Amino acid sequence: MRWSRSLQLRVVGTTLVFSVAVITVLGFFLVQQIAAGLLQNKERSAATLAASGLTLAESPTAFPAIAPASPAASDLMYKILIQLPEETNSGGTGAAVMINRSHGKNADVLGWYKGPYRLGGAIPADLINRVGADQQSRGNREPSSEPTSFEPTSLVPADGGQPVPGLAIGVPVGTEYQLYYLFPLTQEQQTLALVQRTIIVVGLALVFLLAAIASLVTRWVVVPVRQAARSAQRLSTGNLGERMQVRGADDLAALATAFNEMAASLQEKMQELQDLSHVQRRFVSDVSHELRTPLTTIRIAADVLFASRQQLDVSSGRSAELLQSQLERFESLLVDLLEISRYDANAATLEPEPVDICDLVRNAADVAQQLAERRGAKIEFRLPAGPCVAEADRRRVERILRNLLVNAVEHGESRNTVVTVAGDRDAVAVAVRDYGVGLTPGQENLVFDRFWRADPARARTTGGTGLGLSIALEDARLHGGWLEAWGERGRGSVFRLTLPRLTGTEFAGSPLPLGPDEADLATAAGAAEAVMLEGKGTSTGSIAAPAGSTAAAAGSTAAVSGD
Repeated sequence: MRWSRSLQLRVVGTTLVFSVAVITVLGFFLVQQIAAGLLQNKERSAATLAASGLTLAESPTAFPAIAPASPAASDLMYKILIQLPEETNSGGTGAAVMINRSHGKNADVLGWYKGPYRLGGAIPADLINRVGADQQSRGNREPSSEPTSFEPTSLVPADGGQPVPGLAIGVPVGTEYQLYYLFPLTQEQQTLALVQRTIIVVGLALVFLLAAIASLVTRWVVVPVRQAARSAQRLSTGNLGERMQVRGADDLAALATAFNEMAASLQEKMQELQDLSHVQRRFVSDVSHELRTPLTTIRIAADVLFASRQQLDVSSGRSAELLQSQLERFESLLVDLLEISRYDANAATLEPEPVDICDLVRNAADVAQQLAERRGAKIEFRLPAGPCVAEADRRRVERILRNLLVNAVEHGESRNTVVTVAGDRDAVAVAVRDYGVGLTPGQENLVFDRFWRADPARARTTGGTGLGLSIALEDARLHGGWLEAWGERGRGSVFRLTLPRLTGTEFAGSPLPLGPDEADLATAAGAAEAVMLEGKGTSTGSIAAPAGSTAAAAGSTAAVSGD
């Protein structure tokens, strides 16, 4: 997902989200403050106008002692009403209303009206009640010049237009009349709408401006980091000459300088290691070659002693036998070291030819059979019915199989070893299964390291050099194949060799699965009968193909015991 991969996108996106949230909160607060300020200004203007009208209505000259219910009083109140000022500030027009309290407290019982709005329902009943209560509490006291209270309302124009929000203010006039002013809030509403539109436009512009700034700033940081990542990736692939361009003297320049110094140091160390490795390989190769000449002389002398050991005393004869066995082991070690040096120098060559893998398995089992006989165990072969042909170097494949079989018998704890062969259209595979000590987690890769042993205290009864599996892995790779291991402590181990049918071709998978049951599937299926090979005599029987094999649909099973 691009969001998780792009630092610049996350920074810009986070900036946008927080900017929108902050601007929204600030804009809402600002609009509320402006709306409250406009309403307060309107209330002050209305209070001033209402006080002026109240002063006029309660003046001694305008409010004589006439009976409130008489026609003369009504005419006088009407004359006073038409003289009351109208609100003209901010382009608005107010309305003045005089209510005769003696006619009732209902807002529909009106006296006189002056203004461009319909009066019905414009004066809230709560406001009328509060003004009336204030009027009763004043009684005959001096008239007040302060308005009683404000109430929001809705005003309908006299010409039938849409209702507009308004503000109603009321004051008592004497003991029988009430004066109300109605003020539309149209202008304030328009002003507030203009402020809202302005805030929205400015807020959006500010959000995009902040996003652009964040993108530009993060680009200054992210681009050098991306360049450093690409340089590190190229450095990890082996391009030790990769360097970053240093610009300026800031933190990013310090990063580039440190990276270049690290790359230079790494290149220097790698060159030193390559030189040392070359010297070591050359040393091993030279020593191996140089030791062969004196070893040949020693071998001749040892053969003479070994041939005449019967004529020597017991201790001298035993020494001759030990000398012979150790010389054989020494020769084997020299051969393995020479082979390893060829692989290190990339001088190993392949001589492929069409071979039957089943024949190679039988031929490679000779040494392992002798070792199994001494341990009271046997080697079982589970082979396909027909030939399993592949292009391979006969000598190298036999060496791989010989190493695997000897290793399986050596670590099999005197239990049987099972060899399974299968093939498909693209590849052939051989699995060698033992039921010995097995491997702990992680050792399936370590077994192919040079001179590595699972149990250093275990005696080397076969005189191995510790290089057999390492050479086997290199032989498998030279063929373009795989050599893999599986093991579990107490359940034994499986080593699987997979080779392509044709040299240089690729294959997707192995005909045999890598796991604990490859060698057991034929028996578990109940479709095979083990055939014992006693001495050199053989007999054949049917066998079920191992799971995962496409070519080994039918075959024969043979169990090999000692002569």
